[in-house]
Amino acid sequence: MFGLFGKSKKEFQAIIKPSGKTLEVKAGDNLLKAGLAAGLRWPHDCRVGSCGTCKCRLLEGKVKELSDFAYVLDGDDLNRGMILACQAQLKSDVAIEVELNPGDEDGAGVSTTTGILSATRMLTHDIMELKITIDQPLREEGGHYLAGQYADISFPGISHPRSYSFAAAPEDDRRNELTFFVRKVPNGELTGWLFEGDRTGSPVTVSGPYGSFWLREGDGPVVCIAGGSGMSSIKALLEHAANMGCNRDIIYLFGARTQADLYCLDKMSALEQEWYSGNTLRFIPVLSDEPDNSNWQGLRGMVTEHIPDQLKDWSSTQAYLCGPPPMIDAAIKSLRQQGVDQNNIHFDKFLDASSMPNGRQ
Repeated sequence: MFGLFGKSKKEFQAIIKPSGKTLEVKAGDNLLKAGLAAGLRWPHDCRVGSCGTCKCRLLEGKVKELSDFAYVLDGDDLNRGMILACQAQLKSDVAIEVELNPGDEDGAGVSTTTGILSATRMLTHDIMELKITIDQPLREEGGHYLAGQYADISFPGISHPRSYSFAAAPEDDRRNELTFFVRKVPNGELTGWLFEGDRTGSPVTVSGPYGSFWLREGDGPVVCIAGGSGMSSIKALLEHAANMGCNRDIIYLFGARTQADLYCLDKMSALEQEWYSGNTLRFIPVLSDEPDNSNWQGLRGMVTEHIPDQLKDWSSTQAYLCGPPPMIDAAIKSLRQQGVDQNNIHFDKFLDASSMPNGRQ
């Protein structure tokens, strides 16, 4: 079936069904990395074995588990032969079953470019906006990325790349400029370096785009929930929706600790006012640690506590979640209790290096 004779032992073949595509996978590479490099729109988000988005079915062949699949996959998945593509190194030629995202035939894979850190701006005491001017676009045609996706960013002297979501709609970022929001991580190698001095002019390498987090088509309402630097993905998604004339009602719950941790308020207000006629965008900040005697008149508590109050009919709702894993896990539980279909819940967990190797920092 696989035509083994004459093939280098340093690579294996992966036949992707039902698309019929064949991948050449180098020894040591994981299956997802090979698929993305070949331009396949393989569903994925974290790439570190925590989200399960890249799962696929192993039909033939053998793989090595880089981390235990059972950490993410349940018993039914494991019994069906499901594996995590990002945590699977090939030990032989394989046949894989996976439903690729729409548009996988257009060859829009990931690419790598160089550039410089052209500007920084403090948004809160621990969140910084980065502007990176790149030498070549990530994609020659269309936008650099889809709103909601992310890129890997590398600086010289920093041990490994970090992943950050694009913080502006692709049509709003200038052709040679990318925008990111970065949260300072305690004892973080990269963020410690970024926040301790003026790093503008530093060389940088950017690769991407990655991720399957973008606004899907639909007619029903949309609920977005984010916290911290998770604002980046949702902001880009909403800006793109506004640019495209989105005619859907959207509720955006944003969790922060105090008023000092709120940002992008002017942008959210402008989007609310400019939203498609006949529909509404509501931005609802929720503060968890705001002093009782402050002048705050908005919602208090954990952002996920306020999910049930937002809609009466959740049957056709799509949900988009972005932020720390505990918030996302609690939000998914609440949304499922409201009757939101699991397939209509899309999320991007922001991990730092203390949570997972090569996670977001």
